[in-house]
Amino acid sequence: MDELCIVTTGGTIDKLYFDDKSDYQIGAPLIDRMLHKLGVAFRYTVVPLLRKDSLHLTDEDRVAIREAIAAQPARHVLVTHGTDTMVETAQALACLGDRTIVLTGALSPARFRESDAEFNIGTAVGAVQSLPPGVYIAMNGRVWDPKKVRKNVAENRFEAL
Repeated sequence: MDELCIVTTGGTIDKLYFDDKSDYQIGAPLIDRMLHKLGVAFRYTVVPLLRKDSLHLTDEDRVAIREAIAAQPARHVLVTHGTDTMVETAQALACLGDRTIVLTGALSPARFRESDAEFNIGTAVGAVQSLPPGVYIAMNGRVWDPKKVRKNVAENRFEAL
């Protein structure tokens, strides 16, 4: 892998909690700070594209994500994304078959001490380097084919169809 392109779209991974409002809002992407802190041994660029909860992503947003990835020279792409519609976005990226694209996110904000964000990002980074071209989802310690996975909202995890 020459360089990893990271496209950020928002989602729980970048949420901030506002105590006085009892509300979450999407903050600035944290992945650059996380990777820098971990001292990763690869080059990467971060393309901060959207700051949306995935429930609010539209078909136009998915087109923008696809176009942003297509415009990048990198053949290895990691997309941070909200978990609720991650599968739909992954399926919308299937036409970019000449690249290895891995979507990941978090079930609790990266700013939280017991977040799954770093674990999921680590899984995604390993996957994007080792898998053949295609689109994948990395969540809960597994790498999934987007056509064969769903989010189980009741259990708050991804599982096979």
